Amino acid sequence: MTLLRRSIETYIHAKDGNRPHLMPSAFTVDAELVMEVKTEEISFPTLVKGVDGISAVLVSQFAQRYENIYTLCLGTPPDDETSFRCDWLVCMTEKVSGAARMGFGRYEWLCQDGSGKVSKLKITIEEMKNLSGESSQLILEWVRMLPYPWCPHDLPAQSAPNIPSVQKIVRHLV
Repeated sequence: MTLLRRSIETYIHAKDGNRPHLMPSAFTVDAELVMEVKTEEISFPTLVKGVDGISAVLVSQFAQRYENIYTLCLGTPPDDETSFRCDWLVCMTEKVSGAARMGFGRYEWLCQDGSGKVSKLKITIEEMKNLSGESSQLILEWVRMLPYPWCPHDLPAQSAPNIPSVQKIVRHLV
């Protein structure tokens, strides 16, 4: 397994599983996070500096609001690259309401040294949909069956629940 791939997978496991202690294994101390949010349904700071700040925003604070988080990196994992781009899909539930959330966007990863740790991550959020709590179980059962954390682009659309917002999102992925 390549170093960058390991860092990406460590980040996914840290974020989805509320494990902030893993973040220093994925990011350099002075790493930078840039967020481009193209939807009104969720908000993040546009710039965060340092692994501690990134961990607070993407793991600890995120886990205060959401649970049952599944983040899929779409496509083939990186080989020996020092930069890598991939689309992503996320499904999760809100802790307070139980409502489902589903979104997609793009990750852009950059390593500046031989450690494989991420020195810069740009996350673009193209869409984030709020769905009823009644659809949560169906969506979570579906996403749980997909390969994690690396999933072929076309696979989510092949078995996605017949919910209009879900269908709209998976059509963007192929």
